[in-house]
Amino acid sequence: MNLKQIEYALAVADTGSFTRAAERCHVVQSALSHQIARLEEQLGAQLFERTSRWVRLTPAGEAFVPSARTALEAARRIGDEVAAACGEVRGRLSIGEISSLTELDLVDLLAGFHHQYPRVDIRWLMGKSELMIADVRERRLDVAFIGVWPGESLEGVEWRLLAKEELVAVLPPDHPLAADERLSLAQLEDQPLADFQAGTGARRQTDEAFAAAGLRHRVQFEVGTTSLIERFVQRGLAVGLVPARIAAGFQAVVALPVSDAPIRHLYAIWSKSPTPAASAFIQLLERTLAARAVD
Repeated sequence: MNLKQIEYALAVADTGSFTRAAERCHVVQSALSHQIARLEEQLGAQLFERTSRWVRLTPAGEAFVPSARTALEAARRIGDEVAAACGEVRGRLSIGEISSLTELDLVDLLAGFHHQYPRVDIRWLMGKSELMIADVRERRLDVAFIGVWPGESLEGVEWRLLAKEELVAVLPPDHPLAADERLSLAQLEDQPLADFQAGTGARRQTDEAFAAAGLRHRVQFEVGTTSLIERFVQRGLAVGLVPARIAAGFQAVVALPVSDAPIRHLYAIWSKSPTPAASAFIQLLERTLAARAVD
């Protein structure tokens, strides 16, 4: 077997499609299919079940993927590790960020990193915390900036606590509760709420906070970004719960503290065996945070 075959097979495993895998690998589908067939022949096992409608891993494929990822990652890092030993940081840096990150200007941080290490290919995406934790653990991402709740497990990754953020209620200015100095979750029980989609880490925290208080969590508007929460509140359609720093940037709404509001922890997380590029980025992050603490 060769590294190209491993790359192709992992692309199929990740995308669930030979067509999308070929697009990702910049190769025609027939060539990709041929190489995977040769790999399966060499391994003496079928890695994928295929129909005209779906592709999924066989038990042999499930066993193949973790070792294949490790092998491909190790091969890709050889040149980068040698270059780093000679004083040059290069390679790829894959960064993930939640949509509601407020503690850092990540674009500014990446610009500084690029200026210092121009030979590093930077890739950035926005995602959900729970998915990005798995991506870092399985080395699909090098570094991620996530928001989780107290007690959430961060096993299998290195981490740095960036901040603890309390959620506040945001309401239309003419809302009957907007004149209060402080609210409770009980006062929000019968309010139409705009919140993140069910199953996300952000939604799970508010669900659990209402449940712990024995209250209903009446979510009428499920959204993917805090900007949509802002719009629903501005138009008088809903009340929202967002981190205080995000609420400070909202326009034409009233933000009020909530006595029993949940608290979100912001973390930077990275692999336990970071690439030279990831190590350099984490060092820059630490210097940035240290300088800000002095200021």
